[in-house]
Amino acid sequence: MIKVGVVDTTFARVDMGKEAIDEIKSLTTRIKVIRRTVPGIKDLAVACKILIEEEGCEACIALGMPGPDPKDKISAQVASQGIMLAQLMTNKHILEVFVHEDEAKSEAELVELCKNRAREHARNLVRMLFSPEEMTKLAGTGQREGFPDVGPAKQRYS
Repeated sequence: MIKVGVVDTTFARVDMGKEAIDEIKSLTTRIKVIRRTVPGIKDLAVACKILIEEEGCEACIALGMPGPDPKDKISAQVASQGIMLAQLMTNKHILEVFVHEDEAKSEAELVELCKNRAREHARNLVRMLFSPEEMTKLAGTGQREGFPDVGPAKQRYS
């Protein structure tokens, strides 16, 4: 049994942690999920680091929803840097799953985007842990978590 962490925030307007956990459980019984919820995105990195170092998680998913204002964009950048640093400090993957509130045109689209992005990243986590060759097969295919895939670029060779 492999432990993974799912860390989400109370600031988010959609329960993306639930979506990620439901997806993981639908894909495998070989993962034990440990969930933690923190106030905001700048708290995600330390919660993931604690789950890795103190709870023995092999990887984490960090889910958050930055707001639409410029200060929220700055907070998202700071949080992203914290998540990257936590990965480097622990040598474990932490998949950053942010949905910016202004990515969607309506509340309904925002909800679907959050659910889809959380679930697609949960699938990525399972692939990374159990079948990394599947991830390699997807290289260069224009995958977009939450939105429709765009496909590979048309390549020209001389």
